[in-house]
Amino acid sequence: MAVAGQRPGRPAGPGPGPGCGEEAFSPSVLGTREHWDAAYERELQTFQDIGDAGEIWFGEESMVRIIRWLEKQKVPLDSSVLDIGTGNGVLLIELAKSGYMNLTGIDYSPSAIQLSEKVREKEGMSGIKLKVEDFLAPSAELSGFDICIDKGTFDAISLNPDNAVGKRKQYVRSLGSVLKPEGFFLITSCNWTKEELLNEFREGFEILEELPTPKFCFGGRIGNSVTALVFQRKKVRPSILDKLD
Repeated sequence: MAVAGQRPGRPAGPGPGPGCGEEAFSPSVLGTREHWDAAYERELQTFQDIGDAGEIWFGEESMVRIIRWLEKQKVPLDSSVLDIGTGNGVLLIELAKSGYMNLTGIDYSPSAIQLSEKVREKEGMSGIKLKVEDFLAPSAELSGFDICIDKGTFDAISLNPDNAVGKRKQYVRSLGSVLKPEGFFLITSCNWTKEELLNEFREGFEILEELPTPKFCFGGRIGNSVTALVFQRKKVRPSILDKLD
């Protein structure tokens, strides 16, 4: 994951953005499993020492933004929600406090899941499901979700030194397999612009809404350090054989 407001790995100088070319970002340690294993091992130790759950990626406002959108859309509280790259699981805790009951968090780092389990226990939220799982190789039971949420995981995958382009494409395929048709995908990114994300998720998904994020002004131009979008998975069209039945 990348810290809000930073855009590591951007190629220097003018040129096409990540959605326009094959080489989107320079490789970074932030895109490796080893980095996140070590990071969450440290955060797990810190939690055991002083009870601090650690970093909230993109800040508390990012969680508020997501929950407000769900409430605005009157998403049923029993909808199945998947947090992709859950980290310390704090987003799931906040969703549970807001009444959502069918919550699952996955992370490919065992230390992250150990930490999120400790946080879950401390908060008394035993109903939250947590599992070690690589989203790029999802298990068969990881399917049928009404809502998928990503805060920084796609960013991290984009920085992987080993075939980041292929991993981004696999991410989109995985999303299509775990999210129900017409299900919602909420993504928060500090590496990608709206236009770039529209390009990355053009196959099988359509944009519903861009959520408001903090703006900055530099050189007379206004921009966003964070992009937050809501996509909807397109309906699966019936095949000709289905129509003949």
